[in-house]
Amino acid sequence: MSVSENVEVTGHLMDSGILSRVLEDIREYGGDYVIDRFDVGHEVNDISRASLVVTAEDDESLQRLLMRLQTRGVNQVDPGEASVSLADQDGVFPDGFYSTTNLATKIRLGGKWLDVENPEMDCGLIVEGERVHTLPMSDVRAGMQVVTGASGIKVIVPVIDKGGDSFGFMDSDVSSEKPQAVLVRQVADGMREARQAGKKVLWVGGPGVVHTGAAPAMVALVDAGFVDVLFAGNALATHDIESSLYGTSLGVDLAMGRGVEHGHEHHIRALNTIRKQGSIKAAVDNGVLTGGIMHALVKHDKRFVLVGSVRDDGPLPDVYTDVIEGQRAMRAEIADVGFCLMVATMLHSVATGNILPASIPLVCVDINPATVTKLSDRGSSQAKGIVTDVGLFLEQLALELVPDYRRA
Repeated sequence: MSVSENVEVTGHLMDSGILSRVLEDIREYGGDYVIDRFDVGHEVNDISRASLVVTAEDDESLQRLLMRLQTRGVNQVDPGEASVSLADQDGVFPDGFYSTTNLATKIRLGGKWLDVENPEMDCGLIVEGERVHTLPMSDVRAGMQVVTGASGIKVIVPVIDKGGDSFGFMDSDVSSEKPQAVLVRQVADGMREARQAGKKVLWVGGPGVVHTGAAPAMVALVDAGFVDVLFAGNALATHDIESSLYGTSLGVDLAMGRGVEHGHEHHIRALNTIRKQGSIKAAVDNGVLTGGIMHALVKHDKRFVLVGSVRDDGPLPDVYTDVIEGQRAMRAEIADVGFCLMVATMLHSVATGNILPASIPLVCVDINPATVTKLSDRGSSQAKGIVTDVGLFLEQLALELVPDYRRA
């Protein structure tokens, strides 16, 4: 016997394509729908509202469908009360657990709406008294109270001002053949606004930052206070340190653009130098490492989290080789982040996008269009992409944010 639920969604439903994606989701999950009411906004900034009755073949299917629709900002008209079950083993959620979105979320328990702390996609919801927070599956422990089903849950989608001058990249998710100066200025404005609000600017970087010769620009941005936290892998830090110690990146002279004799050894010798010191900070404190991005971060007491992969050489002593521990370290640094810029890295960008709330403006810059579109495909709906050369982009960003910056 089929079951149904009344749901509603608000926002810029037509020009964003949200409503069509909602209807596609219902069909994909084997459900059906009737549009009960649809109020379309007339002006640019007017939001639209749609009320639907969604139907599924049984309650389990309906709960799964409702969870999926909440990733689009669809809520039940009468959400009722949330259900809670106990986890009965470590690392395993109870059956029917609520799979979270990265949207701001509220849970209704005991007739009271509670805000969910640290919204993050693909987690569970843990109830501790009147506190509700997200938790990844690997960290759940037997005896924890876990929210199950989609009842008693409401998500809030950020409303974009379509008519203002807000950060939006001319209303497109990916910008390529558009005025570079405008895009750079929009990113710079987003970073300034975050800093003025007392928020942190988070960077996610790949080794292309060094390979393209943009490390001096990033150092200038660190010095000017526009880099508070860096997420990266072993490669960016290693090649940055190689550049500082030997003037090369993967054995290529960055000034001349060609390989040098014995250059292929430089990255492994750079690794060995830092491992001998015990840490990047120790190398800076002992005068062994005197320049580059990592040196600037240590000098200004900024945070960085380096998480490695199976292909890493060394790696540097600061690198997390246990990826679960690396995820935990990344989550610990996202409090008070107000802007995130991702440059020249696909895997770390997706990983960071997975743990950031949708309320944080997020920009991805890469020469590869696939990198800048994958974030939104993976669920980071707030992501904006710029397809361009990372080196040139960071040079222009430094010129925009650091008035006295001049490339040596």
